[in-house]
Amino acid sequence: MNIDDALTGPHRSLRTRPDRLLLGPTGRRLWAESLEDVPGFSGSIDYVHKINIPLLFTITPDRPAAPERSDGTWRPSHLRSRQRFDGGVSVDETRFVTWTDEAVSIQEWVNTGTEPVQLTAAFDGDWCRLEADGRVRGDREITAYDFTIHAEVSASDPQIWTGVDLAPGGRYRVQVVAAVRHTSGDPLDPVIEKTSEWDAVDGGLLERQLDEYQQWFDGVPDLRTGSPMLDRTWAYRWYILRSCLTEPQLGLLPGLTVTEGRSHKHTKEPWAVAGHEFSMLVPLSTPFHVVDLRWHHDPAWGTAAMTAAAATQNESGELCATKIRRHSKGYANYFGHALAEFAQVHGRDALPPQAVEAAVKQALLEHRAALHAGADELPIEADHKRTGKEYQPSYWYFHDYPSDAKDPETFTPLKRVDRAIYTYLNARAAAGLIGGDPRATELTAIAEQVRRSILDKQWDAESGFFYDLHHDTDEQARVRNVVGFYPWWAGLTDEQHLPGLRAAVAPDLFGTPLRYPSTAQDCPAFRPQGGWMGNFLKGRNGCMWNGPAWPYTTGIALDAIGGAAQRHGDEASAQEFSAGLWSYLRSHFRDGDLAVPYLVEHYDPLTGEPISDEPDYNHSSLIDVLVRHVVGLQPGEGELVVAPLDIGAGDVALHGVRIGAHVLDVEITGAGEQRRVRVACRGTQVHEGACGDRAVVAWDAEECAH
Repeated sequence: MNIDDALTGPHRSLRTRPDRLLLGPTGRRLWAESLEDVPGFSGSIDYVHKINIPLLFTITPDRPAAPERSDGTWRPSHLRSRQRFDGGVSVDETRFVTWTDEAVSIQEWVNTGTEPVQLTAAFDGDWCRLEADGRVRGDREITAYDFTIHAEVSASDPQIWTGVDLAPGGRYRVQVVAAVRHTSGDPLDPVIEKTSEWDAVDGGLLERQLDEYQQWFDGVPDLRTGSPMLDRTWAYRWYILRSCLTEPQLGLLPGLTVTEGRSHKHTKEPWAVAGHEFSMLVPLSTPFHVVDLRWHHDPAWGTAAMTAAAATQNESGELCATKIRRHSKGYANYFGHALAEFAQVHGRDALPPQAVEAAVKQALLEHRAALHAGADELPIEADHKRTGKEYQPSYWYFHDYPSDAKDPETFTPLKRVDRAIYTYLNARAAAGLIGGDPRATELTAIAEQVRRSILDKQWDAESGFFYDLHHDTDEQARVRNVVGFYPWWAGLTDEQHLPGLRAAVAPDLFGTPLRYPSTAQDCPAFRPQGGWMGNFLKGRNGCMWNGPAWPYTTGIALDAIGGAAQRHGDEASAQEFSAGLWSYLRSHFRDGDLAVPYLVEHYDPLTGEPISDEPDYNHSSLIDVLVRHVVGLQPGEGELVVAPLDIGAGDVALHGVRIGAHVLDVEITGAGEQRRVRVACRGTQVHEGACGDRAVVAWDAEECAH
């Protein structure tokens, strides 16, 4: 897949800062959260975490800019823009950040006016200086993270620092490269200060960037359908994963990992590190990254994410959110299950031993040491933030949803459905991963007990849904939270539970225009914009799970519904999967405009309005859902199930998808009862049949005879 061809579009900007521009590519440590609409690199520029470097360099003429915003093209690999100034002066600029942390600007200035213009490059004199060799260098100590940032800025024409005259009718081309490095206060950290091979006087800077950036996407299967929205979403989700790759090489994050995003909330004060941001390792999201990355040809990216997350584990078995100098909260997740899913594609040997051991420790310890599970093995959650679903109303159900949700006297710890499902999935997966290890017997017993407890205690046959429980009495908190879909997702249910699933997606419950709200509409605390009983206690963009729809759980709910449709041949579930998927796909684009990909943290489910403003938010899964349900490829132990669902996308083709030693091409053609699927491995057909048939192809995933 050529990512630039698949995802090019007009300029993107922040919803909350329309005067800023978004840049596509990101480096190991350097990226631009947003750029001011001026030539060069000025704005919110970050290194490792939220640093807010205000300026690397700019070039400006001695006259004001035109009042309109610059125009141009956003591409994943680079940004192109044209800006006009008074007197017939304009600049065409290409900007990008390289993987090795160089901010590059290639500018072509034209003066069509009648007066000469002077162009001058500027830098931040508070920490940088122009030296005798014509380069700008600077150092800035970041005490909060115990490292020092070093910058070296070179220009193809050093005269630009003192001023260059551009005559009427003249053209002037200049390249500027700012290389950003660091040295650490910790002697155990490597020194990152070597001068880069990227230099402003080099030729072919853009061509080199295009080649290096594309290399990662050469390992991505190519999806082509009859829907431009589906095709662009596929490309966009891969772009999000690539843009969130990071390799700080500092402290607790020494190697490659995947962040939850490249944006941040609250303050953007220069050089300040206060306020929440997403450019760190959040294990809550790691399983989403792992299951989507398993469809990249190179398993190294997924194994790196596993390894980094495993290193965050504490003594209670929890995987903790981590920055370079600090561990913080342990978050609920399905880490072990994600590892097992990854192994279905790339083989058991692709799993790092330390990640497998972390998964075993998590499954054995977390629900007991940290969550105080009893004989029923159902973990107890006493902090509503630890599942990543703050302010779900079930915690306040037993106090009739008080106006002050922060009053600890009105809060009830719960045996949460999501925590229970994670325990079940992780224990079952860990048992399978360690085979003959004696601990596998204990893990299997935990999974089986949790399974029984969920079905016996958390299921209500009358209403047809799964509910959280009071931590002490086991009374059901009768709030339909979106986590009630999780047992269907985990495959715990059978046909007797199908009517409940169908009922849950009714228009007055979870079947909102933008599927699936965090809390059903019949809950008294339901608020689609997220305020608690009329009080926006976390601000207008705050993380609230009492009504908004979150891609995090939309993907899981879709997986649950699609799985039910495939397991039971249920047409109602298949239709709901299609409706829910199209709703989800639309949320990936700003104002419904396919030209502007823009996925954020959460949305109003009644209107589709984005509530938050963290574009390219990496907090959910979709690639895996598309491969397993739309294309229909479901790898298992020694077999491949082929069972595509019809979502009305016309012909579907997925080329170059790797499972073990097999490289497959899948083509789905026709419509209705004439719809057929063909699977070829390295050019040799291995399956052909009607899409309505659940086909099973037996093979050794480690060996390929074709």
